[in-house]
Amino acid sequence: MQRCLKWVKHLPALGVQPTVLTVDPAQATYPVLDESLLADVPAGVRVIRTGTSEPFEQYKKLTGRPVPYGGFANEGKPGFTQQLLRFVRGNLFIPDPRRGWNRHALRAVAALLAEGETFDAVLTSSPPHSTQLIGLELQRRYGLRWLADLRDPWADIYFAKDLHRMPLAIWLDTRYERQVLTRADAVLVTSPETKRLFLSKNPALPNDKFHVLPNGFDEDDFRQPTQPPADCLRIVHTGTITELYHLDALLTALAATAAAYPAVPLRLRFVGQVSQQLRAQIATAGLGAITEFQPFVPHRDSVRELLAASVLLMAIPDVPRNLGILPGKLFEYLAARKPILCIGPAGSDADLILRECHAGHALPYEDLELMQATLARLAAQWLVSSNLDLTDSHFGHYSRRAQAGRLAELL
Repeated sequence: MQRCLKWVKHLPALGVQPTVLTVDPAQATYPVLDESLLADVPAGVRVIRTGTSEPFEQYKKLTGRPVPYGGFANEGKPGFTQQLLRFVRGNLFIPDPRRGWNRHALRAVAALLAEGETFDAVLTSSPPHSTQLIGLELQRRYGLRWLADLRDPWADIYFAKDLHRMPLAIWLDTRYERQVLTRADAVLVTSPETKRLFLSKNPALPNDKFHVLPNGFDEDDFRQPTQPPADCLRIVHTGTITELYHLDALLTALAATAAAYPAVPLRLRFVGQVSQQLRAQIATAGLGAITEFQPFVPHRDSVRELLAASVLLMAIPDVPRNLGILPGKLFEYLAARKPILCIGPAGSDADLILRECHAGHALPYEDLELMQATLARLAAQWLVSSNLDLTDSHFGHYSRRAQAGRLAELL
């Protein structure tokens, strides 16, 4: 969501006037809402909100649980009812349950064009990947130039295996993906590995049709001062995290570091959604007493949490084809100028960016020795100075303003 929001914020100054077509929040269902981000929408930008048709209210009634986060991070160990509903979601709602919005969106565009409105281009951003089918239909009906922005893989998204899809559903989902990649005038992706993935599945498509446009950070969000704590070495993670991120070795290394450096008060802080299984792993590792859990906070408060950290924790899900997973938080972590502990595969796109920006490097999931050495080095540095902020990181080209400039050129 922030990717589109920040583009809308910066595009008018670059000579592009966006019209936003989205869902009326009173008619949709989401795990969380952050009303504070509305302040980033420029006053002159027109926002059209439509109705929608989706099954999430029924899901809440059937399960007594909130709407699932991406990757089911807030569900815990699924019971029979949840497994059944995942099967229904994976085989009857293709590409995803948000598809019920499409007819409302298409009706709104038809009304705009009937009134004589003209547009130079349409940009659809996903997931939910059903949104791409709106662009596909608009191009078919009206011949509009269409840019498909895919922030994540489609048929290969990391939680696809949890949907229990039958062969027919897999075929249909893959067919939709291929149609979008083939018909779009340009395809935007967030990482080089995602581009390689799509091209490997569609080798007949031209390379120059795909454009890597990473996420970024908004300079305006980081004009407040950094405030690393002087009384502890605080490691902070913001956002959603589950046991799929494979933190077992890190938790062991953290416990060993706390024992080896008693003069360094170690603290672990999670801000956002943390799965019940991961919470149990933290307790089992003996870290319960030094770990804090803070539920979802508005984005501006999330930035304050980054600036009040000593070190930032990021993890890549331990799933197949994860080299191209590039969390949006990576770029805000860079802007906070903190050392970054990244748990994930070496050589991944995230690893390469961390090295490029002198902010750290990936620590492979099972490399306990490397994790202990990294944490020992940070603890030793903290004993000299509690401010571990980086002074030689280079990340300015990942600003939202710079990325919006690249988008403006493509448009």
